[in-house]
Amino acid sequence: MPTSAGSPAPGHHRPALKIPHLGDFHVPPRVVLITALAVPVGAVAAVVAAGLLKLIALITNLAFLGRLGSGSAVPADTPHRWLLAVMPVAGGLLIGLMARYGSEKIRGHGMPEAIESILVGGSRVQPRVAVLKPASAAISIGTGGPFGAEGPIIMTGGAVGSLLAQFLRVTTDERKALLVAGSAAGMAATFNAPLASILLAVELLLFEWRPRSYLPVSVAAVTATLVRGPLLGTAPLFGGAHVPDRIGLPAYGLCVVAGAAAGLLALGATALVYFSEDLFSRLRVHWMWWPAIGGAIIGLGGLVEPRALGVGYGVIDALLTGHATVGLIVGILVVKTLIWGLSLGSGTSGGVLAPMFMVGGALGAAEALVFPHVSPGFWALVSLAGVLGGVMRSPLTGIVFCLELTHEINALIPMVITASAAYLLSVVLLKRSVLTEKLARRGLHLTREYSVDPLEVHLVRQLETPAGVTFAAGRPACEVTALLRAAHDAGDPEGLLAQRLYPVLDADGGLAGVVTRGALIHADPADVTPLGELARTAVVAHPDETLRALANRMAQHEVTRLLVVTRDPRPRVEGIISLRHLLTARRIDLHEEHHAERVLTLWARRAPAPATS
Repeated sequence: MPTSAGSPAPGHHRPALKIPHLGDFHVPPRVVLITALAVPVGAVAAVVAAGLLKLIALITNLAFLGRLGSGSAVPADTPHRWLLAVMPVAGGLLIGLMARYGSEKIRGHGMPEAIESILVGGSRVQPRVAVLKPASAAISIGTGGPFGAEGPIIMTGGAVGSLLAQFLRVTTDERKALLVAGSAAGMAATFNAPLASILLAVELLLFEWRPRSYLPVSVAAVTATLVRGPLLGTAPLFGGAHVPDRIGLPAYGLCVVAGAAAGLLALGATALVYFSEDLFSRLRVHWMWWPAIGGAIIGLGGLVEPRALGVGYGVIDALLTGHATVGLIVGILVVKTLIWGLSLGSGTSGGVLAPMFMVGGALGAAEALVFPHVSPGFWALVSLAGVLGGVMRSPLTGIVFCLELTHEINALIPMVITASAAYLLSVVLLKRSVLTEKLARRGLHLTREYSVDPLEVHLVRQLETPAGVTFAAGRPACEVTALLRAAHDAGDPEGLLAQRLYPVLDADGGLAGVVTRGALIHADPADVTPLGELARTAVVAHPDETLRALANRMAQHEVTRLLVVTRDPRPRVEGIISLRHLLTARRIDLHEEHHAERVLTLWARRAPAPATS
């Protein structure tokens, strides 16, 4: 006859106990090795970033000034105005050839490609991409492309980390950590902004917040920033806006308006990029020629406003310090936005951050013409943070970026207001950002809502059910089969069939294995083999484990039910936990998210008076 486990429902009347094996974080020992590997990754990425900036300057000097050198140069300084129209087309032709006969992965602005490599590529980057991507970006920007170097350096720095990892025996997650470490290092070296680079990695590339990934990324970003010092200097990239210690309350209110304007600009810029991409996809010419057509658009814009070409760090500095003229402000706001959005859709190579710096600064400078004066460049600075928050949908990254680029700590609260307002408008009105829409168009789905897994906050003992039926190991299989079939025919009055997994116990009450209800019911009625010989090794859980650990174990062993046993030297069967219990935990989480209730009231509700006859 079956025997009852005889234990009360687990989770009831249990004292609160500390569980030593559980902690806030899971930190495998290998994180020390991966973090150590991030040091050379960060150093190499910094050297590559510095080299890319020098290469851009070299090509700019050659293309527009006819001189050999890597000193500071901008396309607008050319003595031959016709070069503004010709060089972007020539650069586009070269990029098209490199993409067709080198690697198509160099097309685009870098960050979606890095994200795609992480999501579906096992964080593997081809060696030739590590060479061709920065070369194509240098050609694109050096010949007048209105792009930034950060997108390509994210891809290239990521390639440095990925290539190192591919030579080592590491897991896919460890390879991802090194790839993102290289990307963050490249960003930190390009902008002298280590903290913003770490936040960018967390908000856009890692898809998690765990020590195993944060530590390598932070070490690589810090290393890259230290290596950058002797190569590119340690001063902030742009001049400050000289924000005063005290700002009037009306200015804080107008920061909300500036944020709304920045959010609308972000929506328009995103729509423009993918409107352009749709137009190019309808052209009846090979995509190899698209960057040249995009170069023609850039050239036309360059003839209207030459300072819209190139990275434009000098223009950004003028906007942030309040030295920009009205003509420059309007020219950048209109021309830069149009040529950047329309040409980026051609599949050329270049980043989005530096153009957004310029456009965001121009928007704020335009607002400064009508908003109350706070300080030179104040509105340009807060609008820059707003545009970054709206375009990338990474408000923390945008805020910290602006702080590290200018060291204007007094603008922190205004930037938080502006970036948050832009972020709100962007996430409400737009499903995808300029960085993730391309992935969606390739059939991939990316969610950027990071939360604690509800399975991680529930323990087995809170949801397990008792193992009400067990069988002795020496009992013949035919006997149990007959018992279960009889229970089935009688409508299962004793509830034998409600349980699908039966523990098999030896003579001392120890766990000998497990058998399933289906295997027993469909067994040979004449089989006299003892259950102990038919039982298979049980996949077990412990009462103090999390449901997340169980979900991983179920996936690993391809089962949907586990026996719950104690951690005693001779484990005692305590209960059974199944996939249904995991769904219960999810249901609890859904209830907390969607069920609205009033907990406190100002007036107690009176009970209705009893009815009188």
